[in-house]
Amino acid sequence: MSSSPNPSPTGSTTSRRAVAVILVLGFSSLCAALMQSLVIPIQSELPELLHTSASNASWVVTATLLGGAVAMPVTGRLADLYGKKPVMVASAVLLLLASLLCAVSDSVGPVVVGRVLQGMAMGYIPVAISMVREIAPPHLRNTAVAGISATLGVGGALGLPLAAWIAQDFDWHMLFWVSAALAAVMAVLTVVVIPHVRDSHPGRFDLVGALGLAVGLVGVLVGVSKGNDWGWAEPSTLGMIGGGVVVLLLWGRYELRHGEPLVDLRTSAKKPVLFTNIAAVLIGFGMMAQSIVVPQLLQMPEATGYGLGQTILQAGLWMAPAGLMMMLFTPLSSRMLTRLGGRTTLSIGAGVLALGYVVAVFLMDAPWQLMLASCVASAGVGIGYAAMPTLILDNVPATESAASVGLNSLMRSMGTTIAGAVMAMILTSRTTVLAPGTPAIPDQSAFTLCFVVGALAAAAGALIILLVPRRKRADDGGRHLRAVPAADEPALV
Repeated sequence: MSSSPNPSPTGSTTSRRAVAVILVLGFSSLCAALMQSLVIPIQSELPELLHTSASNASWVVTATLLGGAVAMPVTGRLADLYGKKPVMVASAVLLLLASLLCAVSDSVGPVVVGRVLQGMAMGYIPVAISMVREIAPPHLRNTAVAGISATLGVGGALGLPLAAWIAQDFDWHMLFWVSAALAAVMAVLTVVVIPHVRDSHPGRFDLVGALGLAVGLVGVLVGVSKGNDWGWAEPSTLGMIGGGVVVLLLWGRYELRHGEPLVDLRTSAKKPVLFTNIAAVLIGFGMMAQSIVVPQLLQMPEATGYGLGQTILQAGLWMAPAGLMMMLFTPLSSRMLTRLGGRTTLSIGAGVLALGYVVAVFLMDAPWQLMLASCVASAGVGIGYAAMPTLILDNVPATESAASVGLNSLMRSMGTTIAGAVMAMILTSRTTVLAPGTPAIPDQSAFTLCFVVGALAAAAGALIILLVPRRKRADDGGRHLRAVPAADEPALV
């Protein structure tokens, strides 16, 4: 194996071996991404299952979001410092232990802890994205990056029907036994198949920066995700969001002065990286908005006149083709990246996502119509998620590749959190009552407004990414990451 920081796989790894590595990275990333929607089908039953209040039980869902948000940039930095394979193995083992903890627990405390750790294991994904760019042969590189990046969306979409089926036919603990089995396979395959690439870089881990980022993110994300339940004007909500923002501002000042920061904010402030991360928030918003709204509309009672009366499992099955659409668009995304470049590809992806919401506004009278709209939107997500890491990796130093992809993944996660809060506000602000004494439910105009807001967010993302300067083909003097430092290989545009 070459001793260079980014060894070329073409001289040391056969194409067959490279394909095996790519498949393992894709499978493992998909397993980690499944954790996002693992408990969604049993969310309403959690208070009874865990013998707690609905407010406490809601942390079982929120915990994974918080764990993933904090872990993605941190694991990326650890991978840059100590090598990618050790960090991926540790993430897989962490997912196994977390799943086992949840599988043997019947109270809310241990399950929430396990769900936090499951979210932290999602740090596997940005590290895998960064690594596959290094080890994939040139003709497979764009396809590999596109496929693994898309698992963040695919996992959530496919996890819903899978989890609904398991929860319907088995005890709820089976969800976590299945995730433990997947994590065990993921760990073994990572140890056995992933090569020992010497991709570590000298430096020290910024522990203070990691703690500051964690505290700030948790404050903001908890405040945003719980604002609709607590009340947006309540001191608890304002305190969490305001306190989190203050901590993040102080963290940013500290990072700018630190010699070896957790996140190099100067690199992140470069136009290509900055605008890509802003677009990631908006596209993450767009992805999650339809994941929240469409299942609710599918499950609304037919007596409303606009509800489609589907069960949880049926709703999940209607949503499943959207996840498959992301996977099917991976080869197309690869060709678009090669011919058009990341900037144009990402803008097209956001535009297609916006189109999916426009379709939903006019086609929401039957399950197949919503499935069609979801497929169009998911095609846009697949294209966009494929282009984001390419834009990031083309514009950051090799020593910051995994950390930068992790930060981009964090921005997507921030978008999904904001989407959850905004959609909840809209759905609870326009309600109707079917009969006296029954709970209020969202009316049809609320769902329409959700789709309009999703379309506007995606369209804004498409416009913002056009602010990214066009990448020149001229040599960059080695300042930016090149996946394979071969002299005869053209730069990826």
